[in-house]
Amino acid sequence: MRLLLAALGLLAIFCSVSCHKGACLERMDHKKSPSEEPDMPECQLYSNASCCYRNFTEQLQSPVSKVDNMFWDKCGNISHRCEKFMKRIECFYQCSPYASRWKNPNYPVGLLHAPLCLSFCDDWFEACKDDLTCAKNWLADFEWNYDGNHCKNSCIPYSKMYANGTDLCQSMWGHSFTVASSECRCLRLDERDKAVMKYLKPDDSSSSSSSSSSSSSSQSSEEKSCKRVMAALQKEKEEEAKEQEKESELLENE
Repeated sequence: MRLLLAALGLLAIFCSVSCHKGACLERMDHKKSPSEEPDMPECQLYSNASCCYRNFTEQLQSPVSKVDNMFWDKCGNISHRCEKFMKRIECFYQCSPYASRWKNPNYPVGLLHAPLCLSFCDDWFEACKDDLTCAKNWLADFEWNYDGNHCKNSCIPYSKMYANGTDLCQSMWGHSFTVASSECRCLRLDERDKAVMKYLKPDDSSSSSSSSSSSSSSQSSEEKSCKRVMAALQKEKEEEAKEQEKESELLENE
C-alpha cells in the first residue's frame, strides 16, 4: 500500500508537468503548439509533445554536419561524445515544449537564461574539451553568407576556447543559457527535467529589492521540495533495480 501511495504521489508530480502542453518558440519552422511527433530518429525525449517536426530531427543523425544553415564541423568532425551534448542542446531548443518558458523578450525565436545544471555543463566541457572550434559565441563569432557560417579565426581546442563548463554553457549560445545556482532546480536536458520543471522559473533578476526577502524564502521552499522529489525518484529507481535483480536471480535458478 505504501508503495502504491508513493507511486500515485509521483504520478501526480509528473502529471502536473508532463500533462501540461507547454508552448513553442516563435520560429517559422516550429509548430504553433506542441503535439505528438512519433518516429523521430532523434530528440525522442520530446516526441509526446514536440515543437519540431520529424524531418528536422533527421539532420541530427550521426555524424552531424549541418543543422539548418549552420555547419557544426567547420573544424573537422565532432567526436561522438561531444556530439551527444550538442544534440541535447539543439533538441531542447528546437523541440522541447518547455523551452518557451525562457523566451527572449527581445528576440522571440531565441532563449534567454535557461538554467542549466553545473554538472551538465561540466560534463559537456569534459566531453568536448579535445574537439576543435573557431568561435566562442556560435551566434555572433562566425562570418555568415548565403552558404552558412564560416570561421573568422583559427580552430583551437574547446579547452582553450572555454575556461570551464560554466564558460562553455554561458558563452557558446550567447545569453541563451545560464548556470543555475541550484543543482536541483536546473535543466539537464534529459528525462529528469520533467520532475523539476514545476520548480523552475524564468529569470526574475528584474524583481525589486523590496521583494527579495519573500523571493528568497520562496526559492528556499522550492529547493527543499525539489530535493524531496529527487530523493523519492532516486529511491524508486533503487527499488526497481532491486526488483529487477530479484527477477534475474529467479530466472537463473529455474
